Amino acid sequence: MGRAFEYRKAAKLKRWGNMSRVFPRLGRSITMAAKEGGTDPESNAKLRTAILNAKAENMPKDNIEAAIKRADSKDLANMSEVTYEGKGPHGSLFFVECATDNPTRTVAKVKNNFKKAGGEMLNNGSLDFMFSRKSVFEFKKTEDMDLEELELELIDAGLEEIEEEDGIVLVHGDYKDFGNLSHAFEALHIELSKATLERIANNPVKFTPEQLEEIEKIVERVEDDDDVQAVYTNIG
Repeated sequence: MGRAFEYRKAAKLKRWGNMSRVFPRLGRSITMAAKEGGTDPESNAKLRTAILNAKAENMPKDNIEAAIKRADSKDLANMSEVTYEGKGPHGSLFFVECATDNPTRTVAKVKNNFKKAGGEMLNNGSLDFMFSRKSVFEFKKTEDMDLEELELELIDAGLEEIEEEDGIVLVHGDYKDFGNLSHAFEALHIELSKATLERIANNPVKFTPEQLEEIEKIVERVEDDDDVQAVYTNIG
């Protein structure tokens, strides 16, 4: 996991420390998942995962239920998921995921935020070969857990990589195997603390602390937009 894992974790805690910013993003993830695949978590793996991630951030049950109910709202008829790409100083790259009912408004705001923070937007598709979409799972290692044995159990479900650091296990797989891996964890009775689809840089870059400060300003500025769900970078 190393430096990149720790940086992403620290950066998330820094930016998302305010619950007034965390819960709306988690709520939109739940609502979009319910809108796309139905409001029953048992038959909608994406919704089940969104709820899991919300619980991991201590989102209240009432908020979760309200987010599911919003999926039937007429106001969400035009809500869609869109992505944008950008670059910044020192070879930094950014992949931005949004949920919006007005892409024209959202692209204008994202473009403006990139510009104000010293970056610029790229044409969609520019970074197709720079990032890979991956299934990412995280859980605590128990005393009786054999990671080599677990790896063998998960290979058929689509596991590509498994790492452990300080008692935290991180599993990566292709995004198409998200459902298979989710079911495998359920069958093994492993309680996940995170289960997401993320954009992972194929060639992560190591930046100096000074460079990271500049890059982080762009991430913070772009993430400050209410339509933005996630920002991924090539920080290594």
